[in-house]
Amino acid sequence: MGKKFSEYSHFDLSEINKEVLNEWDKQDLFHQSLETREGCPSFVFYEGPPSANGMPGIHHVMARSIKDLFCRYKTMKGFHVKRKAGWDTHGLPVELGVEKALGITKEDIGKTISVADYNATCRKDVMKFTREWEDLTHRMGYWVDMKNPYITYDNRYIETLWWLLKQLYNKNYLYKGYTIQPYSPAAGTGLSSHELNQPGCYRDVKDTTCIAQFKIRNPRPEMAAFGEPYFLAWTTTPWTLPSNTALCVGPNIDYNLVQTYNPYTGAPISVIVAKVLVPTLFNAKAADLELDAYKPGDKLIPWKVVAEYKGSDLAGMEYEQLLPWVNPGEGAFRVITGDFVTTEDGTGIVHIAPTFGADDDRVAKASGVPPLMMLDKDGNRRPMVDMTGKFYLLEDLDPEFVKNNVNVEAYREYAGRYVKNAYDDTLTDNDATLDIDICVMLKQTNKVFKIEKHVHSYPHCWRTDKPVLYYPLDSWFIRTTACRDRMIELNNTINWKPQSTGSGRFGKWLENLQDWNLSRSRYWGTPLPIWRTEDGSEELCIGSVEELYNEIEKSIAAGLMTENPYKKQGFVPGEYTAENYNKIDLHRPYVDDIVLVSPSGKPMKRESDLIDVWFDSGAMPYAQIHYPFENKEAFDKREVYPADFIAEGVDQTRGWFFTLHAIAAMVFDSVAYKAVVSNGLVLDKNGNKMSKRLGNAVDPFGTIEKYGSDPLRWYMITNSSPWDNLKFDFDGIEEVRRKFFGTLYNTYSFFALYANVDGFTFAEPEIPIEKRPEIDRWIISLLNSLIREVDEQFAAYEPTRAGRAIADFVNDNLSNWYVRLNRKRFWGGSMTEDKLSAYQTLYICLETVAKLMAPIAPFYADRLYTDLTTATGRDNRSVHLTDFPVSCDQYIDKALEERMQIAQTMTSMVLALRRKVNIKVRQPLTTLMVPVLNPDQQAHIEAVKDLVLSEVNVKEMKFVDNAAGILVKRVKPDFKKLGPRYGKIMKQLAATIAAMSQPDIAEFEKNGAFTFDIDGQQATIEKGDVEVISEDIPGWLVANEGNITVALDITVTDELHREGVARELVNRIQNIRKTSGFDITDKIDVTIASNAETDQAVKEYRDYMSRQVLANTFEIVDNLSGESVSELDFDTFKVNIRIVKSVK
Repeated sequence: MGKKFSEYSHFDLSEINKEVLNEWDKQDLFHQSLETREGCPSFVFYEGPPSANGMPGIHHVMARSIKDLFCRYKTMKGFHVKRKAGWDTHGLPVELGVEKALGITKEDIGKTISVADYNATCRKDVMKFTREWEDLTHRMGYWVDMKNPYITYDNRYIETLWWLLKQLYNKNYLYKGYTIQPYSPAAGTGLSSHELNQPGCYRDVKDTTCIAQFKIRNPRPEMAAFGEPYFLAWTTTPWTLPSNTALCVGPNIDYNLVQTYNPYTGAPISVIVAKVLVPTLFNAKAADLELDAYKPGDKLIPWKVVAEYKGSDLAGMEYEQLLPWVNPGEGAFRVITGDFVTTEDGTGIVHIAPTFGADDDRVAKASGVPPLMMLDKDGNRRPMVDMTGKFYLLEDLDPEFVKNNVNVEAYREYAGRYVKNAYDDTLTDNDATLDIDICVMLKQTNKVFKIEKHVHSYPHCWRTDKPVLYYPLDSWFIRTTACRDRMIELNNTINWKPQSTGSGRFGKWLENLQDWNLSRSRYWGTPLPIWRTEDGSEELCIGSVEELYNEIEKSIAAGLMTENPYKKQGFVPGEYTAENYNKIDLHRPYVDDIVLVSPSGKPMKRESDLIDVWFDSGAMPYAQIHYPFENKEAFDKREVYPADFIAEGVDQTRGWFFTLHAIAAMVFDSVAYKAVVSNGLVLDKNGNKMSKRLGNAVDPFGTIEKYGSDPLRWYMITNSSPWDNLKFDFDGIEEVRRKFFGTLYNTYSFFALYANVDGFTFAEPEIPIEKRPEIDRWIISLLNSLIREVDEQFAAYEPTRAGRAIADFVNDNLSNWYVRLNRKRFWGGSMTEDKLSAYQTLYICLETVAKLMAPIAPFYADRLYTDLTTATGRDNRSVHLTDFPVSCDQYIDKALEERMQIAQTMTSMVLALRRKVNIKVRQPLTTLMVPVLNPDQQAHIEAVKDLVLSEVNVKEMKFVDNAAGILVKRVKPDFKKLGPRYGKIMKQLAATIAAMSQPDIAEFEKNGAFTFDIDGQQATIEKGDVEVISEDIPGWLVANEGNITVALDITVTDELHREGVARELVNRIQNIRKTSGFDITDKIDVTIASNAETDQAVKEYRDYMSRQVLANTFEIVDNLSGESVSELDFDTFKVNIRIVKSVK
């Protein structure tokens, strides 16, 4: 008879991966899966666009596995799930990569390389690793349409962005402002607050800090009574001190005037600091020392508080410029008040440099204090630091400004110095910083009270890894704060996985939302579609290419442009084909050449900024379908919006997740997504972040080649919840391959082997479930419970629980229990109803498991399913074209499941006891004693008694009353549960619990609770508060689990020993049969050498052993040697044996 079910000589998941993938490609199975669901309800999924200018990593396998499994699951549930791939093609990652490759900086663009050539290089470079991304996506089985992706540099995509920006503009959500913003000198552009809050952007750094002495002008008498009078102000950025124009105090903070000495120069001084900070600035041991007794060099410096003021009392006082390099003009160097001043550290007085801090700028403006601004040679007002992060060179400043406002001799020494060493490629961490040099200079001139290293958190650029500055920038903003409350309200309707990210990391972010800095001073990106007159009095926001086309026509009529470049290139407004839109380019520099005419007839030029690349990706729900120019009906009917589900890494929480949410809320008053899975980081096995530099990065291609995609996906999904960080370990993949997939493969192989021998093809009518043996009804019950659980967990976006439930069913119930207990039903003989029931039951379990696991492990699930259905003809489709299983409640028998669980638990407990004393399962034992709590428990155990005894190889089970006193028990308290309830008396309670008598313990087990009187206080314990432990008794081993206790008699008599030897011989002979290549139906002849350890066992159990191993003869001979002789090595002896195929 030919084999119907495929049988395999080895198990290679990597090979299966390739073979199944090849079949998918031949059948174009992904598109088949879409076509079969045409007309079904849609499940909307959005793919977050990666950038193809870098190689994909192992963390991308994690994110894409999550996305793929839910889309596959929903397809099997009957939904039409379109999946459009996308490419994020603009922004800093691309530009910085190109600049590095070309060996240029931002300053070179437009000089050594034209903007057009630079952008052309960016356009090419951004798709550099497209093939690798497509290959990984293909090999890992992520079904997404990569043949028709949305691309953010596409002109139609950009047109939708312009339309969205116009909607924001029309709602007065778009405005221009000159404010202090995060700025990256290394990238040459401002950053938005969400970019600054990407994971890892804030880092602990050790900087040189100082408490500077600002000399008071026109001091009050008590202030000048002892040395020179000063305000003390602390800064973590001494490089900003030359730009100081004010000092800020808290109006309601108490301040002290302290007489003391400068610790560096020994000069007498009177200083003003916050009262509560006096103990942190002055040594308490020196408080009682006489001021006059101090000599320079003394370790203890005396100090004395002589006056107290409110902050409001100090407001308006003046002081001398600390570093008089540049004159900022009238109104500077005054004490002002601010509500942001704290006394958590420092001095309680804040040094104000309005050009380098948003709070500084705000309070300075409110008090009429000017910022310190320079005038560059082009006539632009600039802060002391230029856009590259260094103090302006004198030659780059306006000569007249230098002549009138700059102390050239003082400033020259520091001109051109970078404020952070990280901005200067010639400097290292070991070189002196500008901060250090300024502090040294202040120390030498008696202008600093304290210099020290300080560790603090400082923001870094998310793309260059270098520190940012807070810098005055002319930027366009989206007024997100105007919709803050609505965004919070909408966020509360989103199903976040985990919920803590939605309410915490994301929710708190929304509560503290700032306006979105949209401007980017770069070249490769979406141009801001706003044209303005030079004086800023008139402006126009363009919302479409057709609108721009028409405005150009007006400009030509007004004589501001000579021709329409779009008309010249053959562009036809309103024709939305790719061919038409590819005729034009909406990027710089071409869009910059367009001059429009204002309503009053003035020329308008485009604002030079690009927009934040995160706006590009956040607009993808609309731009990927070119809304509203195309697909308007489908969108407006909410057929393609909002997304039912999205997923990306936790680093997107304040990136893509935020921009999706912000645009949707502000333009459409809607959520952009209903459910989101935010997966954690993929770390190395030691918990360190992966990087090429550290050499701990994992190659996803090599990993898939070695293991196949299925075990990798299964490991990543089931090892821990997706939102927890995964400590990636190859041993974990190997364990999944061996334990889950290996067990499933072995179970199928067992089935296929015997099904092919018996010719089972599921052709016979199905035996009704109610007529099947109890063991079959049990596994069918569990299978339907599993279907229900997996379906519920997938629906709740809990893939880890679903995967673990499938693995537990396969490993613990199907293989280790059902198949192992029922092997004999498949062996030999005719096809009885019992045997047919076993085949049908196991087949249905395997077929159903293939469907359940398909979303997570698509390759092996398809192989298993098609191997099963091809042989039976029950289906001719891929598993991915089938419906997800539906639980049949009438087949679920919870009482039966509970009984079998008792059997499994008791078996596990007894086997553990055997291992404890190294008694193998093949060695029979006489008695298992079970104390029972009540008749119901005994009845449940009685129902599975024979099964348990068979599994643990024990002759007899005895039930004893729990109160019989045979077992000695003790109670161990759980301090974590009882401690919070009985904190003060916990120690006494624990001692009382430990001293409980046997009758008290019996009463506690019977009633489930017990109350103590501890010094007049009632303390009640319940079963969950403690652990009841049974002590071993002589000759017996005792184990507890939950409310089940077992005691095993471990005495091995001679008779039991002989039976154990016989069972061990059967096992050894069966292994020889397998390794010798005998067919499962072959009869054999067995000859064994005489040995005192085995002779009696063979004689006594010859018939039993012959039946078990299919032996026609089983003889003992005096000596045995030659061919086909094997040596059996037992623990204490060896014996020779010959096994040959019987000729009878």
